[in-house]
Amino acid sequence: MKHTVFTLLSAGALATIAFDVYGQGVSPAIGMAQLAPVGLATSTLQTVFGSSPAGLAYLLHMITGLVFYVLGYYLVARPLQRSVLPRLHWSVTAVLYGIALWVFALYIMAHLVAGLPPFLNFTGITYVALYGHILYAIVAAWVIEAQGLSFSFTRRNVPTTR
Repeated sequence: MKHTVFTLLSAGALATIAFDVYGQGVSPAIGMAQLAPVGLATSTLQTVFGSSPAGLAYLLHMITGLVFYVLGYYLVARPLQRSVLPRLHWSVTAVLYGIALWVFALYIMAHLVAGLPPFLNFTGITYVALYGHILYAIVAAWVIEAQGLSFSFTRRNVPTTR
């Protein structure tokens, strides 16, 4: 259990670092848009709660990356893929999960919750966010898979009674 928690937190931390380095450093350095995930979190908090106390948006961004998104891969995406397409390589699942995270962030959170245009009107930041979420998912999945963690909704090694 301790190994699983450490691995998941490590996966979330490394993936969040990769996402932020790419979106806020590499992307603008190569002439693409700069991501503002804390700005989106601020908009979301202001819409939902009417205000965004200092630091809360940053904390929301960090907790989402460290915990929630990585749990989504570990508890939902990978077990679902294993039950439907068990021979599919984890990297394909990670890319598809990254796309799902992008839809969640830029359609559900940005548009439906914060009231911004869907997918931010498909401007440059939209595509940087897509690549960033895919990168996040690949890094998180790589750490999880390298450590051999797996979660399944099927019951294994459970004695049956007759």
